[in-house]
Amino acid sequence: MKEYIDSLPQDFINFFLVTVFSLLIGLSQRRINLQSNSKKFFGSDRTFTLIGILGFILYILEPQCMSLYAGGGLILGVILTANYALKMYHFKRYGITAIITAFLTYCMAPLVITQPMWLSLLVVVIILLITEMKETFINFAKRLNNDEFVTLAKFILIVGIILPMLPDTPIVEGISLTPYKIWLATVVISIISYSSYLLNKFVFPKSGIMLSGILGGIYSSTATVVILAKKCKTAGEQDVKEYAAAVIAAICMMYVRVLVIVAIFNQVLFAKMLVYFLIMIAVCGSISAFLHFYQRKREEIIYHEETKVDENPLEFRVALIFALLFIVFTIATKYTIEYFGTMGLNVLSVLSGIGDITPFLLTLFDGKYDVTNTMIGLATFQAIISSNALKLAYGIGFSGNRKGFSRALTWALCIIVGVNILLLFFM
Repeated sequence: MKEYIDSLPQDFINFFLVTVFSLLIGLSQRRINLQSNSKKFFGSDRTFTLIGILGFILYILEPQCMSLYAGGGLILGVILTANYALKMYHFKRYGITAIITAFLTYCMAPLVITQPMWLSLLVVVIILLITEMKETFINFAKRLNNDEFVTLAKFILIVGIILPMLPDTPIVEGISLTPYKIWLATVVISIISYSSYLLNKFVFPKSGIMLSGILGGIYSSTATVVILAKKCKTAGEQDVKEYAAAVIAAICMMYVRVLVIVAIFNQVLFAKMLVYFLIMIAVCGSISAFLHFYQRKREEIIYHEETKVDENPLEFRVALIFALLFIVFTIATKYTIEYFGTMGLNVLSVLSGIGDITPFLLTLFDGKYDVTNTMIGLATFQAIISSNALKLAYGIGFSGNRKGFSRALTWALCIIVGVNILLLFFM
């Protein structure tokens, strides 16, 4: 079969591809016309196919200076301009998508002849997607608020502008702390948080309590526990275990989040800790699933807007606080290990659980300290255990010690912390 295709003239293959691609674009336009039940659009399948064929003929007749091809494009432009003017005058329609699509179809011939096949296919796919997704874009735009593009601009600024400009030279002699590494840590966390924010806001805008826990756990497990516990305080009795399940799901995603960070900053430690993290993810996931399905009688999806963690994850104040904490923990870890050894690191890891453990963990994963990967793994799990204990206090406190919620959360976190402590003896 391949030998037969190779024996065909290249011009025949190019003509066939241009015709097929143009026909596909035309069929897409035909479907749009039929769906709108209107005759106010320019062209359809035959028109666009013929435009593609016209472009092919004029291009191959004079491929060097392309005067015929340019002249054909000019005439096509005059025709399309006249069509657009009439459409505006008679129908008061101002969209030019079909006209731009016609010009793109006319460009198929030189694209197919001169460029790789993957690029031609990519262009056709993008044209089909953009022309077919009008309603999707409209619905998406309706969900945007005034700050979304500001948030996107901040993301581009943090990742694409500030990071490459920072020097990778140590700030303090003897400590592997550079402006580039400080901001890189901030960038990694911002990417993870921003991804969760986008999923929560645009992909799953009406997520149930469980899904809110999962997505919120990617963003910030501590913030998610507080929000879910507050909401559980006034929730119906039948929903209490669902909130407990969502809290454990958020904690499960914390383990996933930390594992991803380890994979980015310390591949040797990742290989060593992978099994332990997978065990903890499996334990948390199993407990969350059990709470979700246990005594769950209703089939409808529970949704409460208040359970969603959709705060702006890219506030510069938050980024600067994170960078400052990263610096503090880097210096503290350096001198704690230097003067107090592993015992001091153990104490510091437990104390880090009082706040956000991420800056401390990033310091461990990215720093060059005179400790083994085993010790770093122990300190990591100790910090997580301390953080989980604090989450239990948050859950009970912010839920007003809601009976079913507090009881379920207590035994679930006791199991999780117990397994976590048990794993420390196998490292």
